[in-house]
Amino acid sequence: MKNLFSYLNQYGPLSESTLEIIQSACVYDELKKDDYFVREGEYANEIAFLEQGAVRAFYTNKQGKEYNKTFFTAPAIIGSYASLISKEKNRLPQQALSDCAIWRISFDVIERLSGNSIELERLRRNIAEQFFVWNEKKQLEMALLDAKERYLIFKDEHPGLEETIPQYHIASYLGISATQLSRIRKK
Repeated sequence: MKNLFSYLNQYGPLSESTLEIIQSACVYDELKKDDYFVREGEYANEIAFLEQGAVRAFYTNKQGKEYNKTFFTAPAIIGSYASLISKEKNRLPQQALSDCAIWRISFDVIERLSGNSIELERLRRNIAEQFFVWNEKKQLEMALLDAKERYLIFKDEHPGLEETIPQYHIASYLGISATQLSRIRKK
């Protein structure tokens, strides 16, 4: 839980009482490799703090081909924000790429608690704003950078992940073929 508090405090200092509220609302859990945090077609109802491990968010096209949209490496917040906010079925499943340690919290509890706490409301806003900035950055990278530049950013943002997951996951995330990734890595 100490890692969770350190992670949250980077978005703005939180009082001891707020940290106690968060602690009482979170439940420790584990995901085994290949387990899903949220599946496609489900209604998301919680988020989690990823304390250890890696998770991918991906989509599958009509032909059954998977495309990795995002990698979450600890420490990170995971969950289907679009499904939580829109109350629609999730379209972007999240699957563990390794064994993971997480702290789960119900989104209903988050909403209830933040309704009574300016600190928690500010924390939610700050996390959402950072996610928005990160998402826009990723979209620009995919549109404006070549594959080698995207690969170098991936390595910088997810150190060590390359050695622990299959290369086809990385190639999919970068929007290239496994052959192209192999060529880039050789250079």
